[in-house]
Amino acid sequence: MRAKRQPPLTTVHRLEDIPQFASEAEEHAFWATHELDEALWDQAEPFGPDELPPPRSATKPVAIRFDEHTLARLKRLAHKRHKGYQTLLKEFVIERLYEEEKREGRLGTSGR
Repeated sequence: MRAKRQPPLTTVHRLEDIPQFASEAEEHAFWATHELDEALWDQAEPFGPDELPPPRSATKPVAIRFDEHTLARLKRLAHKRHKGYQTLLKEFVIERLYEEEKREGRLGTSGR
């Protein structure tokens, strides 16, 4: 079986061309198809320790049970997307929570 060729990434030449993201999943989807131009990388300066974003809160493991067929489907899809199935599952849950909260009108204009 031959590997499917990935289309070339779209190069971002200006910082203004990077959109505001409503979720981490949306940001991930953007960067899966885009890359920064070398000139932008060359202009970048390192952050100081006081400029870094705060660390993410610790995650808690949860037990969830799936039938074998569903778990196999999830693993196949995760493999196609080059990520772990637990990561993909977490993205699905976060995306769905966002959609439900948006539908209920519980989100502000920032999307978070």
